[in-house]
Amino acid sequence: MSLSDTLALPTNPISSPYRKLLTFISLIALADILLFDEVPGVNLFLFANAVAAGLMISSRRRQSIPKIAAFVILCLVASAPLVETASWIGITTSLLGLCLISLGVGGLLPGQSTRLPLALLRFLLDLPVRPFRQASYRWLRRLQKPAPDGVRHHLRGWIMPLAFAAGFLALFAMANPLIEKTLRSIDLTFLLQLLSMWRIGFWLVIAIFLSTLLHPRLRRRRHHREGVAAVTTRIEDGLFGHAALLRSLLVFNALFAVQTLLDLTYLWGGASLPDGMSHAEYAHRGAYPLILTAILAAVFVLAAMRRGGPGDGSPLLRGLVLLWIAQNILLCLSSILRLDLYVEVYSLTELRVAAGIWMGLVAVGLFLILLRILLRRSNEWLIALSSAALVLTLYAAAFADIPAFIARFNVAHSREISGEGVVLDLDYLSTLGPAAIPALDTYLASLPADVNARKVREALLWQHVRRSHDWWSWTYRDARLDAYLKNDATLVR
Repeated sequence: MSLSDTLALPTNPISSPYRKLLTFISLIALADILLFDEVPGVNLFLFANAVAAGLMISSRRRQSIPKIAAFVILCLVASAPLVETASWIGITTSLLGLCLISLGVGGLLPGQSTRLPLALLRFLLDLPVRPFRQASYRWLRRLQKPAPDGVRHHLRGWIMPLAFAAGFLALFAMANPLIEKTLRSIDLTFLLQLLSMWRIGFWLVIAIFLSTLLHPRLRRRRHHREGVAAVTTRIEDGLFGHAALLRSLLVFNALFAVQTLLDLTYLWGGASLPDGMSHAEYAHRGAYPLILTAILAAVFVLAAMRRGGPGDGSPLLRGLVLLWIAQNILLCLSSILRLDLYVEVYSLTELRVAAGIWMGLVAVGLFLILLRILLRRSNEWLIALSSAALVLTLYAAAFADIPAFIARFNVAHSREISGEGVVLDLDYLSTLGPAAIPALDTYLASLPADVNARKVREALLWQHVRRSHDWWSWTYRDARLDAYLKNDATLVR
């Protein structure tokens, strides 16, 4: 072998398939140590970053230093909500970050950022079936092909040593009482606990998850035949022709104008409603249906204003569409105001917080549709910005202590504290968990004689005190509450 051949050999002594296998086994073992039968906490953050490191180490492609730095920053940012608290939103953001890193190390990320959401969607849609399809394909290929001579050679090479070693060990046990006593003292119950059905099921779930990340694939796009595309085009032209769009938009704008005028009169203007109807009832009945109306309107606009269609080339239709979208945005804002009026009367819940966030996202989506039409952008641009708005909202919500916010809001707006609104619902406050303790302390500072509130606080306190105190279940949110309780003289010991 020449010197040039020697220098051309890879410096890494472990080839890529073996690196993937070692990474796969190591991450499963790490998941068993950090996650199995443990309270979620900072262990999720550590495991997510370990998976990201494993993806970069086992990659067949040589990654540049800037790419590695970008992947590390992406994983740290995506998994940062798990340091705040172990929530489903934080798990979702960290999984999205790992999926992007998997596509990145596999060279499957698109060149244009606007195509990133569709590539991620193709990756996620292929996840449920790909592990089973890959496993069946590999087993069929192995059944069809004979085992390599190297594998048979290694297996045959272990038969003789193991057989003789077992025989010698049995003879030594018969001859030496210390060896016999040592063999009899071996406790196999640990192995039985290790091989429990729950643990094996956990390993399988982690193995499927890691396998999909270590071998990223994108779902193939299905190309429609020319005949099917022609039929689809004729149907679209029939349903969304110039005449149909003009009539639809005239009718829709008229209907929405009536609803908009009513909201401007009764919600924004504060006019008195008919006898027997309160503003809370008016607000509650319209909050959710109007959001569904806005979503249906967005779907109609996307279909009507497709590129090359009659709506895209007519200034009149474009003006009517813009007017209709503006009315839909106003209706979304009215829905948020309706929800606010309803919350003032009937207090705040987690479902109502989620509804308010959803309403805001729908309004942002409609505004982005408005920009798409004005700037003549593509649907990929619209999907990319809408996806970015959704991810940023989820990321911010993962850091927000929503239960504590709800508890503070309900206490501050309760009839006992503010003199208006409804009586504080202590039963619902107890479902928010220990995060409600500071708000309850504010309530008890004003009403120290409320026995029921004090019982709820003590129950939440013991729920917090009796939680797991292992380091891997640590979260910054629990640490803040611990610091608060250390300065609280009413802490029950």
